[in-house]
Amino acid sequence: MSTITGAARPSWRIGRLLLLLIVALALGPGTWWRSVAPELDNRQILTVARLRVPSVEPGNGVEIAGAWHLTSPNQHFTSYSALSLMDDGTLLAASDRWRRMRFAPPDARRRSVTFGYFDQAAVPRHWDLEAVTRDRATGRLWAAYEGSNYIERYDADFHFSDRVQPEAMRRWPLNRGPEALVRLTDGRFIVLAEGSPRWFDDDLPAVLFPGDPVAGAKAVPFRFVPPEGYRPVDIAETPDGRVLILLRSVQWGLPPRFESKLVAADPADIHPGKQWRGREIAHLAAPVPMDNYEGLAVAPAEDGRVVLWLISDDNKSSFQRTLLLKLLWRPNEKARGSPRAPR
Repeated sequence: MSTITGAARPSWRIGRLLLLLIVALALGPGTWWRSVAPELDNRQILTVARLRVPSVEPGNGVEIAGAWHLTSPNQHFTSYSALSLMDDGTLLAASDRWRRMRFAPPDARRRSVTFGYFDQAAVPRHWDLEAVTRDRATGRLWAAYEGSNYIERYDADFHFSDRVQPEAMRRWPLNRGPEALVRLTDGRFIVLAEGSPRWFDDDLPAVLFPGDPVAGAKAVPFRFVPPEGYRPVDIAETPDGRVLILLRSVQWGLPPRFESKLVAADPADIHPGKQWRGREIAHLAAPVPMDNYEGLAVAPAEDGRVVLWLISDDNKSSFQRTLLLKLLWRPNEKARGSPRAPR
C-alpha cells in the first residue's frame, strides 16, 4: 500500500422491466446506501493498495497487468464515472458531481495527485457527469451529462466555455442518456446512450457529430447494438483509429455483482440510421477484482500493445470501492475490424 500526496425477448419483458427499474434507481448517483458523510477535507492525498491479480486471461490478446484499490480522505474523492489520458501520462478521473482527480498511474515512477472541480462558475449546473473526452492538440475537454443530455466544453485549465443540448439527444432517457463520449483524432465525436426511450429495444440511440457539437455540428443518428445484457459506460479511441467500448452488466443482489466487457468497433462502419456493432475482446468477471467499472482510458505501449485503464464508480456506497484496473491488449489481424452494419 502506498500513499500519494501532491497537487428481450417478449417472454422476458416483465422481468427485464423490473430489473431495469431497480438498476436505474440503484445506479443513479446518490441512491445507493451511503457511507456516513465525512467532514470537508481538502488534503491532496491518494492511498493506493495493490490487489492480487488472478492468473486468468479475460480475452484474446488481453492480459491483466495490475489492479489497485484507491482511497482518499479528500472531499472530492468519490463516484468516478469517466477517465481520460492526459499528455503527461497522468489520468483524469471525473465524478458524477463534476469533480475531478488527476493522478499518476500507480506504476509510474513519479507519484502525484490533485483534486478539484470542473469550473464552478458554469451555471446553471448540470448534474450527473458521465463521460469526458479531450483534444490532445488544444487540451480542450468535453463532458456529457446523463440527466440533462447536455454536452459542455472546457479549456485545458477546466474553465467552462459553452454547452449544448443537441436536438437528436433531447429525448434520451433521463437516467440512461449520454453515458459514453469520445472525440476522434479526425475531429468527429461519437456519443452512446445507456438506454433507449423504448424499454425493450435491443439496440440503443447513438449519434455521430462531424465536428464539435458545442460549436454547432449537426448530429447523425444511428443505433448501437451492445452484447445482450450489457450497456455502454465509456468509449475511447485506439492508436489504429478504432474505438474500444466499455460495457457493464449488473447481477442484482445485496450487494450487487458487476461484470464488464470490452468491444472493439470501427467508426468507418457507422452509417446514418443503421445499426453499429463491435467485436468482443475481453470479458471481465470474478475472480478478477470487480466493481462498477465506468471509466476507460487508452494509451499506446512501446511494444505495440495498448494499455487500457479502467476505473470504477463507488456510487458513494459503503459496500463499493474505487478500483483501478490495468489491462494490456495486443491487437491482432483476426480481431481487427468489426461486423459490417447492414446497409
